[in-house]
Amino acid sequence: VQLQACGGGLVQPGGSLRVSCAASGSIFSINNMAWYRQAPGKQRDLVAVISSGGSTNYADSVKGRFTISRDNAKNTVYLQMNSLKFEDTAVYYCRVSGTVVAGRNFVSWGQGTQVTVSS
Repeated sequence: VQLQACGGGLVQPGGSLRVSCAASGSIFSINNMAWYRQAPGKQRDLVAVISSGGSTNYADSVKGRFTISRDNAKNTVYLQMNSLKFEDTAVYYCRVSGTVVAGRNFVSWGQGTQVTVSS
């Protein structure tokens, strides 16, 4: 299963950005879809996750500012980021888990998309 992330870029503090990640391949079902981020010199941290049923969880640092959503028909997960801060600067990675047509479980990571918040 391959993941293609896009939508990153440069934005000023207080601005908004949306990143998306589309899964492709022999997918039978998708369970959790999530976004992680990794700033230079830091570990990769969970930002937000959405279950197959639509339940969501967010890191405390982004609650009220970021919204994760998914389009099951397109096997795509989105992250809407509002009121961006300097500290949101990082490479954002999507992570998807599920089952392929052959019945095997999979966990895939996207290639990462850079989000830079700068004035």
